[in-house]
Parts: sequence; C-alpha cells; structure tokens
Amino acid sequence: MQHIFNQGPDLSKPTLLLLHGTGGNELDLLPLAGRIDEDASVLSVRGNVLENGMPRFFKRLAEGVFDEEDLIFRTDELNQFLHNAAKEYGFDRDNLVALGYSNGANIAASLLFHYKNALRAAILHHPMVPRRGIELPDLTGKAVFIAAGTNDPICPSAESKELQSLLEDAKANVELHWENYGHQLTLGEVEAAAKWYRNLSL
Repeated sequence: MQHIFNQGPDLSKPTLLLLHGTGGNELDLLPLAGRIDEDASVLSVRGNVLENGMPRFFKRLAEGVFDEEDLIFRTDELNQFLHNAAKEYGFDRDNLVALGYSNGANIAASLLFHYKNALRAAILHHPMVPRRGIELPDLTGKAVFIAAGTNDPICPSAESKELQSLLEDAKANVELHWENYGHQLTLGEVEAAAKWYRNLSL
C-alpha cells in the first residue's frame, strides 16, 4: 500500500496510523498527527480503492452503503500491511494508534471489529458502523475516541451512538465528542482528541 513513514524522536511512544477520507491521500492528516503527538512515529497510508479517481479504503455500493465483501477483504489487507510495515520499519506492532477521518475512520473501526490486537487505541473522526450482526472481539483495554456531528448528513447521530454502544459492549473504553459542523473535520474535535490522547496511559 502506498504510504509514508516518519520515525519520531521517541520510540517508546505509539506509532500513529493515519487513514484519510474519500478523495484524500497519505499527506492529508500529517498536520493532525503533530497536534496529537509530535514525538510519535507516523505511518500514513493511502487507500487501495479508487472511486471515480478518488482514493478510498474499500468499495461502497452507494453513499452510506458499504460493499461488505470488499470491506472484509480490505480490512484484512490493511491488517497484513501493518504487520509487514512493523517489520520493515521496526515499530511496535502492538502499540499502534489509528487516526482516521470518514472513510479512513470506517476502516479503522473495521480493524477493531475484526481483529482483537490490530490497534491499541483509535481516534475516529465521523465514522459509521462498519458491519452489523457480527460478534466483536474482546476489546478490553482498548480506548476509542469518536468525534461526531450532531447534524452530520453522511453519518447520523444515531449511527455514532450505535457505534459507541457496540464498542462498549465489546468492553472498549469509548469517549464520544459532539460538534455541530456536519461532516466537517474541525479544529475543535482535533483539539478534543489531542486532550483525550494525552490522558491515556500509553
């Protein structure tokens, strides 16, 4: 997968996994990583799927309707890539914190839904529920920050609450933060995520 790896000055810190939104690329979220943890290493990945020329992490059938078969395949593909990247760059595979927006947040949530130890923690900006009707792994000890919009036209507030509930039922520790700017990624939610991250014992 096309990506950027920047080694941080403090190798004891988590590696931040950056996952862009539809039409973005591996450069988009780099400024956010600095706001979250300027001393952490960063692995920023470009989605392998193109939709009308726009990079994404998995296919969809329509807006808000995921191609579930492709989602499962791409989630496994990303998980395998993370294993290989950890070997190549020498970072701790068990100390990975995802930072995703929109489609990137959805694939990060899918990693949590499918693989118990894929992520140590996750910051999800405007995610949706990746799959329904499946049993999640035991996520005890995992921390998740969800930033959601009360008036998000793509991701209704009920969806954000459902995702929180599903993750909490799997024993993850979840914080849900609300903004009022639709599907937009705002400075306010980034600062709230940074504050949340600083309070984690990582």
